[in-house]
Amino acid sequence: MASVSGTAHENVVILDYGSQYTQLIGRRVREQRVFCEILPFSAGLKEIVRRKPSGIILSGGPDSVYESGAPGLEREILHLGMPILGICYGMQLVANGLGGEVAATGRREYGQAEIDITGPSILLKGLSPRERVWMSHGDETRRQPPEFTVTATTSTGGIAAFENPGRRIYAIGFHPEVAHTQHGTGILRNFLFAVCGCRGDWTMAGFAEEAVARIREQVGERGRVLCGLSGGVDSSVAALLIHRAIGDRLTSLFIDTGLLRANEARDVLARFREKYRLPVRLKDAGERFLHGLEGVIDPEAKRRIIGEIFIRVFEEEAKASAGGEAPAEFLGQGTLYPDLIESRPVRGPSVTIKTHHNVGGLPEKMSLKLVEPLRDLFKDEVRALGRNLGLDEDLVRRHPFPGPGLAVRILGEVTGERVKLLQQADAIFIEEIRRANLYDGIAQAFAVLLPVRSVGVMGDLRTYENVLALRAVETTDYMTAEWSRLPYDLLERSASRIVNEVRGINRVVYDVSSKPPSTIEWE
Repeated sequence: MASVSGTAHENVVILDYGSQYTQLIGRRVREQRVFCEILPFSAGLKEIVRRKPSGIILSGGPDSVYESGAPGLEREILHLGMPILGICYGMQLVANGLGGEVAATGRREYGQAEIDITGPSILLKGLSPRERVWMSHGDETRRQPPEFTVTATTSTGGIAAFENPGRRIYAIGFHPEVAHTQHGTGILRNFLFAVCGCRGDWTMAGFAEEAVARIREQVGERGRVLCGLSGGVDSSVAALLIHRAIGDRLTSLFIDTGLLRANEARDVLARFREKYRLPVRLKDAGERFLHGLEGVIDPEAKRRIIGEIFIRVFEEEAKASAGGEAPAEFLGQGTLYPDLIESRPVRGPSVTIKTHHNVGGLPEKMSLKLVEPLRDLFKDEVRALGRNLGLDEDLVRRHPFPGPGLAVRILGEVTGERVKLLQQADAIFIEEIRRANLYDGIAQAFAVLLPVRSVGVMGDLRTYENVLALRAVETTDYMTAEWSRLPYDLLERSASRIVNEVRGINRVVYDVSSKPPSTIEWE
């Protein structure tokens, strides 16, 4: 089946009803080598049919189907004849839409639970008679729709799963996508392969070939691309893909924003010019970015300002003639799927997680056309693609660095002095993590400069200086994350060195928040 991008991949559509686990559904589907797209529940029938999906998954969500204004489901979708899997709130939508009954029972089920398999089921094939699952709901399905069969019940006698194989509609009241559901992957595999008939043809090698073809088609035979290169894995993989597609019609631009990690510009330029033989131009725009951020405290404002300045610098550099060549018409970016998801509201602006500077932070009017070859990929897929393209392993495994740089790791106003403080402290923390041989086991680690000061004593003198937070997380998809249980002696060494070596910081704290409810970055 053709996907929306025109490739020959089978495609599963996931309708997002606001669940904190929706992105995990996407990741679990992709892990089975089946391509999927996450769409807002309001995408509509035409948008879904246009993608010719192999199947449709309805995510969970925080609402109650019987409440006024609750997000709904077009009834026609249930009559398309396509395989459908309703998860939690999605199950309730199926029940409500096909004549079943959903009600608030007064019993809330959150966390680990047990269900009993009550009959044969394609969806639940291979499971034990009793299974551990993860529940997260306040309502329950009291009665399945007519002509549907209950295949699992909860310990309280509620309906945990029902199905109609003839109509290829299945529904479960728990979350197979989370690790706490014992055989959740098996359930999703049954839906994808036994119900939807998927083949599992989604590979990074195949994606690379298709991406190169799409870039050539978009840019044409004469078009030139100016690609933003930060030195991180996302922009590096994007640059390598674009270079493979159009060769020397690509120019990579490294913008020194003045908001980078210590020695970042020097290291990135040396690597790509010498190792990968990619043409890279350096633009020092540090003063311009710092000036634009003067007095700005709000994180969303920071991202918009940085996105605006980035684009204006790129536009100016694209117009600059290099050796008589025509100016670039296209801007290459390493935008990822999570960037698009987090920047897109599910039910309006109030639930946008954060504006990414390279998505929602872009100005409305810009002369350059975007080339974003990674916009369908999650972070771990980009790493796999980087390996496929021959990227060095140390670069593939490098911790992510936000596009706005240290501006979103400096809470409050961004100044040159505060940037230098954070650069020094962050470098010490990462150095100690590497020295302990823990860097590759951590998904992301960094320091955050807080907008508060604290009293301290140094050399019998009272100090009143900055507080620094250290953050380290473990994750595979960056949509959810657990804080890293770093050894106390590592934290002690890091804190001691920072306080003693970085003049202006007298207190260090460690962030033990997970995502959700927090985000990985502080802003």
